[in-house]
Amino acid sequence: MIRRAWLRAGLAIAAALAPLSTGAHAASGIGDIAGTWINPHGSVKVVTGDCGGRLCGWISWVNAEAMADAQSSGVTRLIGTELLRNYHATDAGRWQGEVYVPDMGRTFYSTIDLRGHDRLRISGCILGGFICKSQIWQRA
Repeated sequence: MIRRAWLRAGLAIAAALAPLSTGAHAASGIGDIAGTWINPHGSVKVVTGDCGGRLCGWISWVNAEAMADAQSSGVTRLIGTELLRNYHATDAGRWQGEVYVPDMGRTFYSTIDLRGHDRLRISGCILGGFICKSQIWQRA
């Protein structure tokens, strides 16, 4: 009888904790956007993934032209730089955070919109999102 009570209590606890075991990663939809993405110029690749329950993206590869642009702005190291910072889901397939632009040395308010499985639109904005510039990135 005690054994059955413990089993029922264990099952009840497991059932209560099950929604928590999926974690922020699943709840935020990061799994849909996690991976390697390349910019429209083919000059930068970014690996996106979870960083403390938020979405982030780090530069994994750059071509010589992108590296030269960054160096002319005083940036000496690009690989490993966190380009996409602190994004949180605002809707299905949509995130809000900050994008770092190395050749400008600045961080901007940003949104990311997933456009199917292999494309996303990254926008960087000024004036509280009033003026934005967007790019369509492809899954690499």
